Amino acid sequence: MDMFNKISSKIYSQVTNHVSTTMSQLSVVLPGNPVTREFDATSHIASGGPGLMWKIYSGTKCSTKQEASIFVFEKKQLEKWNKADRDIILESLKRGIVQLTKIRHPQILTVQHPLEESRESLAFATEPVFASLANVFGNTFNMPQPANMSDFKLFDVEIKYGLLQLAEGLVFLHNDVKLLHGNICPESIIINKSGVWKIFGLDFCVHNTNPPNSAPLYPFEDYNLTLPSISRPNLHYLAPEKVVNQTHGTSSDIFSLGMLSYTIYSLENKPFMPVESMQQFRARAQQLKNISENKLQFIPETLRESVKLMLGTSYQERPDAHQFIKIRYFDDLGIKTLQYLDSLLQWDNVQKSQFYKNLPAALPNLPQRVKVQRVLHCLTRDLNQPVMVPFILPSVMDIAKSCSKEEFCAYVLPHLKPLMKIMDPIQVILIFLQNMELLLKMTPAESIQQDVLPMLYRGLDCDVVKIHELCLSVLPTFAGMLDHANVKNHLLPRIKKLCLGTNSLSVRVNCLLCIGGLLEHLDKWLVMDEILPFMPQIPSREPAVLMGILGIFKLSMTHKKLGISKEIMATRILPFLIPLCIENSLSLTQFNALVTLVKEMLSVVESEHRTKLEQLTAVKDQQKVLTSTMPTPVVEQKCPDISQAFTGLGLDSFVPSPKKSEPVKNVDATEVFNNLNSSSMNSLNNQKSIPVLEPFKPSVTAETNKNISTQNHIAFTINSSFGNNITPSVSQKPEYNLSSPTSATQHFNMAPQSQQYNLNSSLNYNILPSNTMQPFGSFNQNYKLNPTLGTSNYTNSQYNKNTTSQQGNWSALDNLLPSSNANQKIPLNQMMSTTPLLPSNSIKNNGNNNNGASLSKDDIMDLLS
Repeated sequence: MDMFNKISSKIYSQVTNHVSTTMSQLSVVLPGNPVTREFDATSHIASGGPGLMWKIYSGTKCSTKQEASIFVFEKKQLEKWNKADRDIILESLKRGIVQLTKIRHPQILTVQHPLEESRESLAFATEPVFASLANVFGNTFNMPQPANMSDFKLFDVEIKYGLLQLAEGLVFLHNDVKLLHGNICPESIIINKSGVWKIFGLDFCVHNTNPPNSAPLYPFEDYNLTLPSISRPNLHYLAPEKVVNQTHGTSSDIFSLGMLSYTIYSLENKPFMPVESMQQFRARAQQLKNISENKLQFIPETLRESVKLMLGTSYQERPDAHQFIKIRYFDDLGIKTLQYLDSLLQWDNVQKSQFYKNLPAALPNLPQRVKVQRVLHCLTRDLNQPVMVPFILPSVMDIAKSCSKEEFCAYVLPHLKPLMKIMDPIQVILIFLQNMELLLKMTPAESIQQDVLPMLYRGLDCDVVKIHELCLSVLPTFAGMLDHANVKNHLLPRIKKLCLGTNSLSVRVNCLLCIGGLLEHLDKWLVMDEILPFMPQIPSREPAVLMGILGIFKLSMTHKKLGISKEIMATRILPFLIPLCIENSLSLTQFNALVTLVKEMLSVVESEHRTKLEQLTAVKDQQKVLTSTMPTPVVEQKCPDISQAFTGLGLDSFVPSPKKSEPVKNVDATEVFNNLNSSSMNSLNNQKSIPVLEPFKPSVTAETNKNISTQNHIAFTINSSFGNNITPSVSQKPEYNLSSPTSATQHFNMAPQSQQYNLNSSLNYNILPSNTMQPFGSFNQNYKLNPTLGTSNYTNSQYNKNTTSQQGNWSALDNLLPSSNANQKIPLNQMMSTTPLLPSNSIKNNGNNNNGASLSKDDIMDLLS
């Protein structure tokens, strides 16, 4: 990139320096000259005229921007002559330009702006000029240095047609204008930008003095050697009779044309025996009388005899200009082609169209430079007529095929851009589409986006099937030059509309082929959103259409850039393809291709989804393992202090408080039942006349507690607040017998199911009395049991110890005792009896006496059920 910037800056500096130098020269040369007000000069390109004194600049007209050339004569070049000679030279130069301005002919240089004189210069403007013939021959005097014209070589057809043009110009001057040129030489021949040879340098012309109906008479003036060289005709090309016989005529111009022909074909472009003095001139005239064939061997045979006659000293034997045009030398297909091109302006459109049809066959006979400079210039004159464009455009495209990219952009493309917008006649866009490969090769990317692509869009919008097919066939070649916005907003909507709306099977198939050619250059999401959903919308089910759709699906699935997802395959493509498997119009090969694609898609869906499910399963298994290994958070609940159970009842002095160093321990449910106040049970037994049973002390080990906590089928439901008093009425009090093992079990089961506690583990709870005395069997309905997690630390002995440690009078708590009758209360002192509630020998398990042994697991379960 740095190298590119350096080269660019260097080229820019060179161009800038050249332009600035040119402008500085012009500012010095043309100060105050009126030509500068109407024309802008850009660069010094050539020189011409007598002694090559005229500097030729390229430029443009300010008002119309039309290309032109500006001829400038700097008066400072006359400083080496005296004033008299200066006046003679200036008069001669002015005379020639004034005469040139009056004449209008295709073979005479056209003047666009007449001669203007200022203090420093003479200047006038003409049609665009390439160079003078003297510059082409290598004479680069008064040209920008270094000037290198050595690479420029004239082709044979250029020489032939150039001589023919000069002869035609002389015919016009001699026969129509009645004027002798008097100085036909390389300095007086100007080659314009189109390659046409033009007559210039009328500084020494001689007018006819006789009346129109009489023989012309051209006054003669002696050749004066004392005049400045640029004020005399070129001695190398001067006819012998002008010096020897002191006469001249139209044949004198023919001699000059013959000497020019000799010079063109000579090895070094030198005239026959160059002369510098009158003595040498006379010696050459003697040799010309007996000129040998050896001296003319380099001249083409068809021209050799004519040149020999034209160089003869007898002017009566020389052919005139009209006879020269008729010689066999000019019988050439290329010359005829160029002649027809020059005469096109005189023909009507029918004649022109016939010529343009045959022109492509004649173009191979012309050199490329001639086709670009000469033929193309003539063709472009009629491109402003749309009706003639279909006849001209094939020849223009043939010329473009032989051009370099630089020539194409400079000479051809500017004329093609307006033609790309023409839709009527339709043959214009058809010719462009047939030559689209050439356009893509030669046209810059910017012009493709601005001119070529819009032409293709217009082709897709027209109603001609042939145009549709050609547009669709060339569009994939543009794929690399298209941007996302162009494809999405302009190209794809047109292709989809054409595919759905056309009645032509070939157009529909070409639409699919075009989409297939564009796929690899498109974005994946554009394919997913625009192309794949479009395929099922195509109404046709012809095998060719189905195979086109199949190809798009296949390419979309296998292309590494695209890659259809399994979701698209399963939800959009397969539901469309599977019904096509029973299409009767398919051949066996087409059916096999369809089924193969369906199987491949099913295989892709199966493998990808199985892989996904396996991954999901593995993730779930990992989550389970992680969950199982993670510790379960346990919320620790503080055991309620039993000493706080009677807070607010005025009993704080009667309730023993635990030691501060010992934490409040949980009370096991079994121990609570075993250590209930025996005196309360005795009172109940006395009231009901039930024999007192010996208390039993079941052995509840840690293992038993664990088993109890793991079996969830035994539950007690106890209200969590004292406010929920669900004690049944006295009339509904159940009857039970404590002597029967099942009596207590049945009584415990009498509690409503919704009020049962689940004794999964040891329970801590507070026992508060109710206002109604209930039997022991209704214990669970009159007390609130607050369960807490954890293992009970209380044993029977500890409980008894705590309950019997107080030796005071407990009668103050009599009002708190439960009773079945308001008039029958059991004193608390009697409830503190040490008589066991149940005798140990009265508990049986499965009909067997345990003899006071610890209760088994089954005994406990039976008791609590």
